[in-house]
Amino acid sequence: MDDLILNVEFAAPERRPKKEPGNRKHQSFVRRRRELERRGVLRQKQLPAAPGGPRRAPGRRAGAKPRSGRPRPCPKENGPAAASRCPPVSQNGPAGSDAAAKTKAKARGAARGSASAAGASPASQNGPGGTGAAAQKGRGAARGTPKSGGAPPAPPKLVAMDCEMVGTGPGGRTSALARCSIVTYEGDVVYDRYVRPEAPIVDYRTRWSGIRRQHMDKAVPFRRAQQEVLRILAGKVVVGHAIHNDFKALRYCHPKALTRDTSQIPLLNRRAGFPENMAISLKRLTKALLNQDIQVGRSGHSSVEDAQATMELYKVVEAEWEQHLQQNPEQN
Repeated sequence: MDDLILNVEFAAPERRPKKEPGNRKHQSFVRRRRELERRGVLRQKQLPAAPGGPRRAPGRRAGAKPRSGRPRPCPKENGPAAASRCPPVSQNGPAGSDAAAKTKAKARGAARGSASAAGASPASQNGPGGTGAAAQKGRGAARGTPKSGGAPPAPPKLVAMDCEMVGTGPGGRTSALARCSIVTYEGDVVYDRYVRPEAPIVDYRTRWSGIRRQHMDKAVPFRRAQQEVLRILAGKVVVGHAIHNDFKALRYCHPKALTRDTSQIPLLNRRAGFPENMAISLKRLTKALLNQDIQVGRSGHSSVEDAQATMELYKVVEAEWEQHLQQNPEQN
């Protein structure tokens, strides 16, 4: 019987290289990551945690300092054992210097707080800080003070107004504004202009108004005067005698709460000895309470003089009348 020869190979068959999972982009990322791990570029926290404990970056020698220059973080563990494993950070390193700087800054802040609570010393008040504060106050005061030679200051919150009218329309029976004067609380003139009515003047009423034909040569148009006057009266307390007539000539209605009509203040009539429910003329009230004569002669009234007299009458009862209005707001 012929010998049977069997050709048997006991070596393990060659395995095909395992195909890496994922697409090309993922495979490129994995290869790049492995290269960075081999070079030791990745930091500790970026490496995946090993099951047996914290993992050290591959390719780094034991005892070598991290390339980032920061101290190596301790393992995230709880309990006293973790505290014992974390050595204190050297005060000479970058983190130590930052901590020391923060501590010094806190100490300085605490010292400043105690100094401000206890009151600054005379030396600190006279030092550069005190000088700077004084300079700032000086600049603020100078900023709030109106410059000399500049625009005139805005009128105060309390003004008195009086207007003079002429007659227009059939028979001159329609009153039209021909002069408007506004004065401050101290009696200084803020506005005084002759006004040219929109309709032709039929009666100048010179005996009472003091308006003559020549006054209209330099008079401003009614619309322009109206805008200028309303700009001054905006937000102001306006004092006047029978002032509803002045507002009617201006074609304007001022808020009642900001209007003080001396012809309708019973306290003034009582002081002057007149019945409280009567409308007394400005001339009689001024004579009785201020002992002044106004609206005398044949040249007519002066709206500036009337406005100043009205403000003086208001001052006589200002405190009592304002207190009365505060206690009785429905009368506003």
